[in-house]
Amino acid sequence: MTTTEGYVLGRTDAEYERLRAQARVWEQATATLLDRVGLAAGARCLDVGCGPGETMRLMAERAGPGGTVVGMDIDAAVGASAVAMLHAAGHRQCTFVAGDATRDDPPAGGYDLVFARLLLLHLTEPVAALRRMWQWVAPGGHLVVQDYDMRTVDVDPPLPVVAEWRRVFLGTFTAAGRDIRLGHRLPHLFAEAGLGAPDGIEVTGRMEPLRAAGGMLAATYRSVAPAAVSLGIVTEPERDAWLSGMERAMTEHGDHTAMWPLLIGVHKQRG
Repeated sequence: MTTTEGYVLGRTDAEYERLRAQARVWEQATATLLDRVGLAAGARCLDVGCGPGETMRLMAERAGPGGTVVGMDIDAAVGASAVAMLHAAGHRQCTFVAGDATRDDPPAGGYDLVFARLLLLHLTEPVAALRRMWQWVAPGGHLVVQDYDMRTVDVDPPLPVVAEWRRVFLGTFTAAGRDIRLGHRLPHLFAEAGLGAPDGIEVTGRMEPLRAAGGMLAATYRSVAPAAVSLGIVTEPERDAWLSGMERAMTEHGDHTAMWPLLIGVHKQRG
């Protein structure tokens, strides 16, 4: 699997809702990066792998009606839904183009901001994708990328149900050729792509009681389960038993401290 067609987490209504919830969790971290690079009124923006459009909204709020926000995603259905949501909220400057960032180009013209969040970890050739995105940045514009280091997902005190999540979820990504530590490697990937060192790096973590985090762990497990079953990493009975076990753990061990993946953001201005 060499393109976004190999998306490990599937494309279901439940997965789209999980993506929206995830975007809300990281909204402030993304907003901080957009403000750090000075995204301003009138900017021309491209959100690569835009998903349900939550980050497009943040861009539209800053670019204003005189700006342009283009979302690009291989999933045409989720993109159409995103634009409909944005237009209903008054962000008529938002448009969508269906395309695979590893082989298709967005509308021409150059962008003041090219952004990708949680895209590269789904690709087997992230360096090639970075090179392509850099070509789309206009002189003086910025490339901004946020991605996960998923090795930090855990709970304290330890619980077998979370250890099993790590085995299944991280094992599936690894078996599918994905890099679970990609966020940590972003500076090196920028250098390998010929971009040089990032101008800035932001690392954001999140810790919360398992009673709160367990829902997202269960949602990601459900999303990855079809791929995990097809790869022989887990069986359907084991999947069902795990989901029941997580429900019990959230009740019986809800005060245990869960840690999310680290979200690592980097940015680079084009001269």
